[in-house]
Amino acid sequence: MASAIAPLLMFHGEAEEAMTFYLSLFANSRMVDLKRYGPEGPGREGTVMRAAISVAGHEILCIDSAVKHPFTFTPATSLFVTCESEAEIARLAAELGRGGKVFMPLDRYPFASKFTWLTDRFGVSWQLNLT
Repeated sequence: MASAIAPLLMFHGEAEEAMTFYLSLFANSRMVDLKRYGPEGPGREGTVMRAAISVAGHEILCIDSAVKHPFTFTPATSLFVTCESEAEIARLAAELGRGGKVFMPLDRYPFASKFTWLTDRFGVSWQLNLT
């Protein structure tokens, strides 16, 4: 039986920048653990070997992969955020969308009073929904 399940985001050298960005956007967020590659590798020295962040109370693991892969993030998997106010969803949509790609613009939809689906500048997919 699994004792814990958490999403793991695999970056190629920008994990720390992404984590810092995410922690700045959400209240009640913090760095839980951070281990870096040393001079012995296998990743580039100083990059993230394994980190855990708590974003709005939810644990997310992050790494900088030591192996270059021909793939990156896919929008088929996204982080779903329930926002409590129009100001919050507008702020998050603006910040997360800067430098990313919008799949569904922030708007009213048959299934939501306000919703957007986008990827951030790191390629991580987010769905923001107003309660």
